[in-house]
Amino acid sequence: MANRVFQGLDSGQLLLIAAAGLVAVAGVAHTAAVGLVRPDIAVGFGALIAIGELARLTMPGNREVAPIGAAAALGYTLLLDLSNVPLDHTALQVVAVIAVGMIAGALPHLAVGRPPRLDAMARRLLTGALLAFAFRPLAGTLYTLTQEPTETWWPALIVMVVLIALTLLADVLIAAMLRAEQVRTAFKVAIRDELRMAFPLGAAVAASGVLLALACHSMDLVALLVFAAPLLVTQVAFRKYAGIRATYLQTVRALSRVTEVGGYVEPGHSRRVSRLSVAIGRELGMAEPELLELEYAALMHDIGQLSLRDPIPGGATVLTDPEQARRIAELGAEVIRQTGVLDRVADLVRRQCDSMAEDPPLSSRIIKAANAYDDLVGGSTDRDRAGAALERLRLGMGGEYDPAVIEAMARVVDRLAPVHRL
Repeated sequence: MANRVFQGLDSGQLLLIAAAGLVAVAGVAHTAAVGLVRPDIAVGFGALIAIGELARLTMPGNREVAPIGAAAALGYTLLLDLSNVPLDHTALQVVAVIAVGMIAGALPHLAVGRPPRLDAMARRLLTGALLAFAFRPLAGTLYTLTQEPTETWWPALIVMVVLIALTLLADVLIAAMLRAEQVRTAFKVAIRDELRMAFPLGAAVAASGVLLALACHSMDLVALLVFAAPLLVTQVAFRKYAGIRATYLQTVRALSRVTEVGGYVEPGHSRRVSRLSVAIGRELGMAEPELLELEYAALMHDIGQLSLRDPIPGGATVLTDPEQARRIAELGAEVIRQTGVLDRVADLVRRQCDSMAEDPPLSSRIIKAANAYDDLVGGSTDRDRAGAALERLRLGMGGEYDPAVIEAMARVVDRLAPVHRL
């Protein structure tokens, strides 16, 4: 089980996990030594954090999130009082409650053989710890400002918003650094993707956490029950959305194998072209929504071959007549367009045979080059064969193939060939 948990982790992830582990141990040890302040509150919020971890989900881009747990951790961090009774729990106690809650929520997953994403859990813990160490020393002063004679919450709200914004920014930077290493993309592209894909959910969680902390001011621990229901409903909606996205991609992958099962292309061709295309797209700095469209189009780029009476030997369209290859692309695009929801993908497939003079989209240029490479190399990992294929494609640069795409492909092949079978 331990091997499964740590399998595939790079040095950045291991460093993050080690840092989170040290912070968690420090928080738990300190809290065990001095005792819990207001155990009832700590247990209530810890239970909600555990529920959130138990109901965690995976969003597009293989991002593991736990919105309920994150909102509960945020709310506990920002608590100033409970029914007008000031609270003075320390940042280390906040870390201890978050850590114990996360571990409790992960145990049922471990029991059924679903090991946790330790890097994702470590990020959530460190994000909560950063906010706790920044906010809890100010909690007493901010509570005093909310009392007579001023009785204003604006200073506290401003401090909360500023510190949360800084924490979210730090979380985005950490996530971008890890993602840039994991998927081999530029750091600035990873930041852009994190801001676009993860920041909106983070902002919604932050708003929920602030409201939860403010509600406890007048509602006592009943606020946990009041907020738990809408948070659960929201998480169910996110889970359905993520499930639909995953099912959609699985369906496209299944459809792409029809040409292989029918003997029109070599086994594994569509998957290899898809993986190589996405790797090239990342190398060229494409954003995640563009990469998703590229993946769909690359998986189904040969579906037009189903219209052929006599299959092309080996399905190698790079060796066939250019007009026939263009006709196959147009027929495939028409099949995809019939779905009514993949018009953009259909256009990418249709234009994969365009020359550079016709200015096809970047994704179409990538698919054309990746398809030609796999037609020449197939599933082989022989470096000499790969080098010969790249040299052949370079002869067509400027006319048939985009030079930037070919050079990006060369870098990807050189990097991945020793360790992966494209």
